[in-house]
Parts: sequence; structure tokens; C-alpha cells
Amino acid sequence: MVRFFSAIILICCLSTSLIAQSYELGAWAGVSNYFGDLNPNFSVARLGPAGGILGRVNVNPRVSFKLSANYANVGFDDALSNNPFQQARNLSFQSNIFEGVGQVEFNFLPFVSSAYDKFFSPYLFVGGGVFHFNPRTRFDDEWVQLQPLGTEGQGRNEEYTLTQPILAYGGGVKIALNYAWSINIEASARRLFTDYLDDVSTTYADAQTLENLRGPLAVQLADRSWEVVEAPIGEPGRQRGDPLSNDAYMTFGVSLIYHIGGIKCPDF
Repeated sequence: MVRFFSAIILICCLSTSLIAQSYELGAWAGVSNYFGDLNPNFSVARLGPAGGILGRVNVNPRVSFKLSANYANVGFDDALSNNPFQQARNLSFQSNIFEGVGQVEFNFLPFVSSAYDKFFSPYLFVGGGVFHFNPRTRFDDEWVQLQPLGTEGQGRNEEYTLTQPILAYGGGVKIALNYAWSINIEASARRLFTDYLDDVSTTYADAQTLENLRGPLAVQLADRSWEVVEAPIGEPGRQRGDPLSNDAYMTFGVSLIYHIGGIKCPDF
């Protein structure tokens, strides 16, 4: 899907001339949702807040370039699942996400906020950037950071990196309100290169080895089945997550955009 979007936008960029740029600033607010080892069935039972600021260059009525700085809160809890294994596993997390993204947008219809006949268009986009995350869980009425605990047996200095690249893609609708203002309604997905957004990926570590390396708290949070079942399920080497697919998240939001003008082309 990302390659398909990229091809469409690249063709459009190559086939149009940079004849009339205009510029926009804006902000958006909405919701975020996580998909991964704790939410493999795309549940929307735990939505989080999201928002950001953006700047856009409209190259022409079809093509735009956008930079944005965004925030999202994601998380999930095995207790929300109907799956018996997840209920027994009893893991949970939440993370604040901060990201910077650049993207190229393609408008299906010519869009010019100041033109009465070009005030609306669906659009697709593709881009990339970096994001920072830091999974935490609630334990004894406190938030505990999970990455430093190496809950799946990671050695010292072998923990997953908290700042990583992302691919962004999605689509939406642009609607001009008048010459100066417009709104965008957008759904945006993030393809990640890590399976540790939720601190869950592979198998349970040996409890004694983990305690020697990280301490008793790491053992308690690596296998929390002891809180809900009589016999803990965290045997060394038993599946804890699915390493074959990385985690993901998406946002849905509404942007308020202010058009700050640009250089208009002369008539010939």
C-alpha cells in the first residue's frame, strides 16, 4: 500500500510544474489507537488522545508537502481481551508518543481554498519520520518504565531503542471554509520497525536469570499471570508475544488550517 501511494504521488509530482505555491499553518486534535501483541484483533476498546501542529506547502492544486510534530497516547490491557491466553497473560502498557513526520500529499481533485469551484478534495499521503516512545505499566499504584527492566531477558546495553524511524501513510478529506481557513479530516497509519512498542515480542525469560540481571521487579512484571491465575504461565521459552509482525498505531483527527498566501502566477 505504501509503494502504491508513493508511485501515485511521484508520478503526479513529475507531471506537474511548480507554478503557484501557497503556504498553510494549522493544528489538529483527535484520537489514537495501538495494534500489536496486546491488541492483535484491532480492538478500539482503548483509544487515547492525539494532536499536533503542522505546516504545509501547496505546490499546486494537486500536490502538497507537509511537516508535522505530533503527540499520541497509546496502550492496551490483556484484561480487555476475550482470548483466554491473553487474560491469563495479564500484561498491560501505555506510552506517550512524540513524532516528527514529513509527507507528500496527492489531491484527487484540484484543491484551492480561495477558489469556489475547488474547495473540496479527498487525498492520499505517504511519508516518514522518527518517533519516540517509552512503554510503562501500572504496578502498586505507580507507573513503572518497562524498557530498563529487560522483561524478555535483554542483556545490559541490549535493550530496544526508544527513538526509531517510522513510515506514515493514509488519507483524508480537505474542505475549504473560506479563503483563509479550511479543515482536514484525516486517518493516518504508522508502520513501525520495532515490535516493542508494547514491551512484548518473543518469549518468557528464565526468572532466576532475569532476577540476577535486573532484580525482582523485572520478574514480577515480565510474567504478571501470578496476579490472576494460581499457576503462573511464564515458563522459560514459552511464547509471550509474536515476533513475526511489528507493532503499529494510527491516528484519526480533524485539522484547522490557516492559509497564509503565496506567490500567484501571472496570467498569459
